[in-house]
Amino acid sequence: MVLKTEVAILGGGIGGLTLGLKLAQADVHVTVIEKLDGPSPVYKGELLQPKSLQIFEQLEILSEIEYNGHKFSRINFSEIDEEEEELAMDYQVLPGEFDYALMIEHETLKGILLKHAMSYSNFEYIKGGLGKGYCEDRLIVEVRKRKEQFSLKADFYVGAEGRNSLTRKKIESETKKIDYNHHFLTVTFPRPDSLTEGQIITAKDKFLGLFPLPDNKVRSVYLIPEGTYKEFQEKGIEHFHQKYIELYPELDGYVTKLKSWKDIQLMIPTAFYADKYVDGNHVILGDAAHTVHPMAGEGMNMAIQDADVLGELLVTMYETGNLSPKWLSCYEKVRKHRAEKMIKFSHLSALAYSYPYQLVTGIRQKGLKQIERDKKLQFKQMLNISGLGFWQESLLDRAIQIGMLPAREKKLSPAEKESYFYKEKDDYPWKTKLAGGVL
Repeated sequence: MVLKTEVAILGGGIGGLTLGLKLAQADVHVTVIEKLDGPSPVYKGELLQPKSLQIFEQLEILSEIEYNGHKFSRINFSEIDEEEEELAMDYQVLPGEFDYALMIEHETLKGILLKHAMSYSNFEYIKGGLGKGYCEDRLIVEVRKRKEQFSLKADFYVGAEGRNSLTRKKIESETKKIDYNHHFLTVTFPRPDSLTEGQIITAKDKFLGLFPLPDNKVRSVYLIPEGTYKEFQEKGIEHFHQKYIELYPELDGYVTKLKSWKDIQLMIPTAFYADKYVDGNHVILGDAAHTVHPMAGEGMNMAIQDADVLGELLVTMYETGNLSPKWLSCYEKVRKHRAEKMIKFSHLSALAYSYPYQLVTGIRQKGLKQIERDKKLQFKQMLNISGLGFWQESLLDRAIQIGMLPAREKKLSPAEKESYFYKEKDDYPWKTKLAGGVL
């Protein structure tokens, strides 16, 4: 059996569904193949950055996401060995409407995207479908529960199926990988009413991140040295409780509601980026194209931003009737460069917490204080995390961060800040070229 569609998306995660919804809204026929029959048992990203919120507003689903999420504007940093005041990353240094972040449970966000996409007759969703391979420009799909197999014929094939991407193998894209000397334990549990903003608590050899979810819950990430997971388990759940309470005493009575290690997941951070995203009419996005260290909470957001750029390109191609696969290179030119910058940015952030040496701890503490004091550094940090733009740090910035030079006191005006935001011509630079049909 051969089914036909205009755009086939292999993978029904956040990136694949964002792309599917964007295409469906533009009257492009799209088919999403999702291998899971139900919710994923594996932890996925839950922190939405301002650029993703902007994209969801354009898709007219932001109000529903906000209703089901928890908004906050600050991530507070505390070094437990330091007696000085708490430092913070404040999204409100960003001008404009999107000066906040939002936490939402991953499956809830998927459900919102899928519900809205399914409201369009030109959107098809096949769950429990496993991509088996590409043959003669067709995608072979096996639906395991029904024990049936079919071919899907499309104008374009999008691989949004994660790290072990079948589509990435199809286009023979190689990856460069970065490994780390630490792992994370992650779990959600009830939170105290006072925990309404992001919290990162650190010491020389400890890191605990707390991010509030709706319904009085909190998502936590706790850093452990590589290879110590079994040792933690063997010490019992009470040992786990104590580690949290030592760093954040307000969790007493809350983290202790965790009764089993079965609820706690091991998260192994890696980063990689593919050397190409496109070959012919095949293209990859999200974790199929890049993964990033979770320190800045960017993985899911990068997939959403990939889907926005690729979706806008495909929509414009169908609107103008220019369906040559050569235009897909425009997506790669925009997103590959940005993804590599974000991977490097997150990598540097991860290194600051990777080593328990006093020198590293001192540099980290000094850097956080200098970012708080230096208004330009503060804006650069939040701009780069937000996804709304990117302003590369200079050697002067580095010197200020480590305390070689004093912090700058001059503030940037809203107009100066907005000049570093991505404009439509930065996100979608091909539009005038497509109108003229010349690449």
